[in-house]
Amino acid sequence: MADTMSGNTIAGKADMGMIGLAVMGENLSLNIEGKGFTVAVYNRTVPGVEEGVVSRFMNGRGKGKKFIGAETVQELVLALAKPRKIMMMVKAGKPVDELIEQLIPLLEQGDILIDGGNSHFTDTIRRARLLEARGMRFIGTGVSGGEEGALLGPSIMPGGTPSAWPHIKPIFQAIAAKVADGTPCCDWVGSDGAGHFVKMVHNGIEYGDMQLICEAYLIMRDLLRMSAGEMRSVFARWNTGDLDSYLIQITAEILGVKDNDGRPLVDAILDTAGQKGTGKWASVVSLDLGIPLTLISEAVYARCLSAMKDERVLASSVLRGPDAAFGGDREAFIADLGNALYASKIVSYAQGFTLLREAAREFHWDMSYGNIALLWRGGCIIRSAFLGRIKEAFDRDPGLANLLLDPYFARRIADAQGSWRTVVASAALHGIWTPAFATALQYFDGIRTARLPANLLQAQRDYFGAHRYERVDAPRGQFFHTNWTGRGGDTTSSAYTA
Repeated sequence: MADTMSGNTIAGKADMGMIGLAVMGENLSLNIEGKGFTVAVYNRTVPGVEEGVVSRFMNGRGKGKKFIGAETVQELVLALAKPRKIMMMVKAGKPVDELIEQLIPLLEQGDILIDGGNSHFTDTIRRARLLEARGMRFIGTGVSGGEEGALLGPSIMPGGTPSAWPHIKPIFQAIAAKVADGTPCCDWVGSDGAGHFVKMVHNGIEYGDMQLICEAYLIMRDLLRMSAGEMRSVFARWNTGDLDSYLIQITAEILGVKDNDGRPLVDAILDTAGQKGTGKWASVVSLDLGIPLTLISEAVYARCLSAMKDERVLASSVLRGPDAAFGGDREAFIADLGNALYASKIVSYAQGFTLLREAAREFHWDMSYGNIALLWRGGCIIRSAFLGRIKEAFDRDPGLANLLLDPYFARRIADAQGSWRTVVASAALHGIWTPAFATALQYFDGIRTARLPANLLQAQRDYFGAHRYERVDAPRGQFFHTNWTGRGGDTTSSAYTA
């Protein structure tokens, strides 16, 4: 049994229970223990096996530390101080529900269950209601940072039963990444499914950032005909300026790694990308809420297209585009490319935060968007200096409707606009695939257009389906119908807005 701890810990009892000792669960457990807490650990896949996962951990990385090994869920529950706090790091979906059903009979009112996996936020809403109806508490928390982040300090995005937060806060904020002034990248984001929603948007933005970087790489490789070493130097230089970020940093490092034959390892990697679904979830939810999440959606589709390797190889032998032969000033174009990357990145985050705002309205979450930006400044995959600017924007105007309207970002977009258009136009003229760059620019041009052609679209809908339309000279919400052909009647369809 563990030694008596200072504070509220009962002698021989653990501060936290951890179910799941795969990469993330094991490293989070070590992180929690390293901050002075006692952790009871259990792995659901091989309970009761003498040399199972728990035994290996207790005799390996956990040896001599403040861990209590449990071979059954009953042992885990008995090892915990009240109110019990149990974090589940298991595969999202059915395994989480099965584990909750197994735990409920063993828990008491006030105990806290935490789902730290990538669960869909609607599942978290359902589970929070289930536990709360039984007098227990539930937290669904996003955890970002991968293996290293879990061990050294991740970004943590908790939401759920509000009364659970004071009990979890000291542990979560102790293990979270810290920004320069010591502020932890962990704070409460809202009730029921808010934490997992924020993590979903984080992952969607991650998809977008990665796709933009890959398109910049493709332009340098196929249009500018740059070597991996030359590209590495560009990304390393970008990482010292406005584009300073974890993903830019690791891109530079990746481009410098050689294969066994001395050639760049990246050239030996098959160009088919995987995904776990969180980017797709963000796109689907954006359609449900009527928020254009175009860049993230293009990033999801880009991965789908990459998976169609055989079809692409066949098409490349049949379909022809223009020659990718660049004849301009390469260094000037690289500078334009960096500006275009920054401007497109602004659009991606603007769309992501607009989705957060609409979700908060729809699901009645009280969110601080500046604090969410702060959660992402350290530990997570999208961490970057850029996020500090977003925090400042929401500090200036907590009710900011769109990040593009903030004075700083509006100015940066204006400064980058010429470069942005040059890059997108050059890519199109030379046949270089840049869906994320292009859709970012199209969103910018759409959002700044006071009068879109949807008036004609509404006329078309009314013509063939009597769907009705609003007029510019009448109050919003008042609908009209025209008998366009002279053969229609007065019967109309109901009006609705998706």
